[in-house]
This record gives sequence, C-alpha cells and structure tokens, in this order.
Amino acid sequence: MTDWPGGEPGNIAGVAWGRLTAHADERGAFRELWRASWSTERFVQANLSSSRAGVLRGLHYHRRQLDRWSVASGRAFVALVDVRPLLADLSATPLVETRVLGPDEWVAIPAGVAHGFYAIEATDLLYFVTNEYDGTDELGFAWDDPEVGLTWPHRHPILSPRDRANPPLRELLRSLRG
Repeated sequence: MTDWPGGEPGNIAGVAWGRLTAHADERGAFRELWRASWSTERFVQANLSSSRAGVLRGLHYHRRQLDRWSVASGRAFVALVDVRPLLADLSATPLVETRVLGPDEWVAIPAGVAHGFYAIEATDLLYFVTNEYDGTDELGFAWDDPEVGLTWPHRHPILSPRDRANPPLRELLRSLRG
C-alpha cells in the first residue's frame, strides 16, 4: 500500500489513519473522499453502513481486500487485529490497535487485518473496498475473544446473528488451514 496523503501510519503495518480536508464557506463544505492518485490500490465498490448507537460490527477478516473507511457522521470505536503473523504461527500474539474516529476521519485497512467498530453514537460509515462483494472472502471471528484482548466500550453491544455466532480467532485460522 502506498503512503496515504494526510495520513499517519498506525501501529500495524499497512494501516494508516487520517482526516479529510473540509473546504468550507457560508454554504457548507466540500470534502474529497478519494482520488486514484492517492494510492496504487484500485477500489471497485463503495458502501455506506448506518448503525444506531450501541451496534458493534465485526470482527471481520478479509484475505484479499483492502478497506478505506471514512466516518460521515457520528463516532465509532474502531478495532483492528493483525491476523497475518498468526497465519504462519498460531501461537503468535495478535497485534491490536484501537482508535475513536469521528466525522471526516478515516482509516485504511490492508488485507489480513481484521476490523470492527462499535457505534458510540448513531454512525454513518462510508467505506471503499478493492473487491466487489461476493461472500467468499467475508470471514469473521468473535468480537469478544479473550485471546485477542480487545476492550470494547460496552460489554453488551447490539450484534447481528452472524457476528454473535463467529468462532474464536484461532478456531477460524485452524479451519482455514484445512
């Protein structure tokens, strides 16, 4: 992944965090969300996720897809888990990074880094992805897996049935190994 303009590297390799620039006047504001020259990655789909306060989405893991998230409104507690070292060694300790994103803030998430967010308040999250959705690369593991060690803002979030049923991380990785 290329250096992202206006971004700063995260603690996980390939992750970048940043802020959109608002060009404002008395009429309102304009923000550039994406330019092809900002990265060598080719985004092929854009999505908008709307979540009410208390919703947790994740942890989701893609082997072949990069995501770039921008918060359009609200505030989200974002959690990232680097799964790449565990693919080679299941006994490795996953590297975790968290941050609260507010309006006009963004994060770039490379393939192999699991991600999820908790909506601290009603949140609209716009995200660009490098693969069109087909379901074959849509994997997940338990948001509250104690071996991952994430501390979420709330212990009883609102979850989808799928996210509620996700296995622990190491179980997911063992199943991928065959």
